[in-house]
Formats: sequence, structure tokens, C-alpha cells
Amino acid sequence: MQAEDVRERLASALPDCQIEVQNDGNKFLVIAIGERFNDLSRVRRQQLIYAELNDLLAEGTIHALTIRAMTPEEWQARQQ
Repeated sequence: MQAEDVRERLASALPDCQIEVQNDGNKFLVIAIGERFNDLSRVRRQQLIYAELNDLLAEGTIHALTIRAMTPEEWQARQQ
């Protein structure tokens, strides 16, 4: 599984979000930025991402997953 495959899957499921995926073997980092994360807890944000990748995690295609899901404002604050 390539990072681009994961990115395309998430971009299709979350079309209003900017998605970046990095891959280090079977360990993936997902960065998702979008207004849809406003008023959602950190856990709920991660659940939205996990729901789209759960089958890949269950079958072992993705061994480990780190998720950073944030609003555009949170992303901007991290960049400074």
C-alpha cells in the first residue's frame, strides 16, 4: 500500500479536507486539515479517519497509523 493510495481513499471520503499521507514501510502518518473538524473532540476526529482505513488496519496492510486531524486555524498555529 502506497501513501498515495491512502491519500486518495481519504480524499474521496473527506472531500472538504486537505489530506497529506506519509509512509515509512507499513507505518503511515495522516495529516487531515478541514473545517469539518470544528467542534469535534480529538477522539472523534481520529474516528472519522479510522473508519475509512479500518479494513486496511484489520488485514495488516497498514501496521501503524498516526493521525493529525485539525482545523485550518489549528494547522496555521502549528506552523508558526
